[in-house]
Amino acid sequence: MALLHSSFYRFTPMADPGAFAGWLRERGAALALGGVVLVAKEGLSAAIAGAAEAVQALEAELQLQPGLAGLHCKHNACERRPFSRFKVSVKREIVAFGVAGVRGDATDTHVGPQRWRELLADPDTVVLDNRNTFEFRLGRFRGAIDPGVAHFRDFPAYVEAHREEWRGKTVAMYCTGGIRCEKTAAWMQAQGLQIAQLDGGILNFLETFPDAAADWEGECYVFDKRIAIDAAGRETGTTAEAVFTDPADAWRLNRARRLDPAAED
Repeated sequence: MALLHSSFYRFTPMADPGAFAGWLRERGAALALGGVVLVAKEGLSAAIAGAAEAVQALEAELQLQPGLAGLHCKHNACERRPFSRFKVSVKREIVAFGVAGVRGDATDTHVGPQRWRELLADPDTVVLDNRNTFEFRLGRFRGAIDPGVAHFRDFPAYVEAHREEWRGKTVAMYCTGGIRCEKTAAWMQAQGLQIAQLDGGILNFLETFPDAAADWEGECYVFDKRIAIDAAGRETGTTAEAVFTDPADAWRLNRARRLDPAAED
C-alpha cells in the first residue's frame, strides 16, 4: 500500500472551530488516517498521512469547505506511517507568534521555489531561517543565518536586534511548511523590511526540485515518527536522540518519543 504524507494550512475565518474539528475527527477515523491537526478561529494547520487514496479523499473534501478552495498540500511518500493516531485540537491560534494583533494573511511577500533559487544566488539577500536552532543544525539552505532561538516566540527579539543592518536588502525567510513565516513576514514588513517568504516552505521546495540538494544542505526535521527527511523527501533514519542532544531539549525528546511508541519498547 502506497503511503502519503500531506501538510497544509490556511488562514481563513472559522465560524465554529469546534464543529469543524469534530467533522475532521470523524472523517480522519473513517479514512484510517493519522496526523496532527490544529483548528482555530484564524484557520487550519495540518499534517496528515495514510493510504494515498485516503489522504487525497480528505484533501478533496476539505477543498469543498468554506474558505479552503485551492488549498495547497505538500506531499511526500512514506515507507511507514508517520503518525500513530489522528489528533485534532482546537487552539486559540494555529501558530503562536507572541506579538498581539499580527495576522497570518496580511502580506504579498510569497515567492515560489524558482524565485527562491534566484534569491539564494543574490549577494544582497539575507537568507533567514525562521525555525528553532535544533532544526537549523540538522539542515538548512545554503548561506542561511541561524537566529539561534529556542522557541518561535523568541524570533521577534532577534529581528529587532538586526533590523537596521538589513534595511535596503531582501530578507528571504523560510520555515518547514510555510506557516511560521506568515505571521513573521507580516510583522517584519510592518517594521519597514523588504521580505520574501518561500511559499510552502522547505517541503514545497524539496517537492518541486529533483536537484534540491544543490541548495538544501543536510536534513529537514518533520515533527513526526520519521524525525527527518533528506533533500529527496526520504526518511533518513536519524533518531530523536541524535537531534535533541541539549538537556534543555529533553521535553522535545520526550514529545518525539510519544509520537512513536514502538521506539520506547
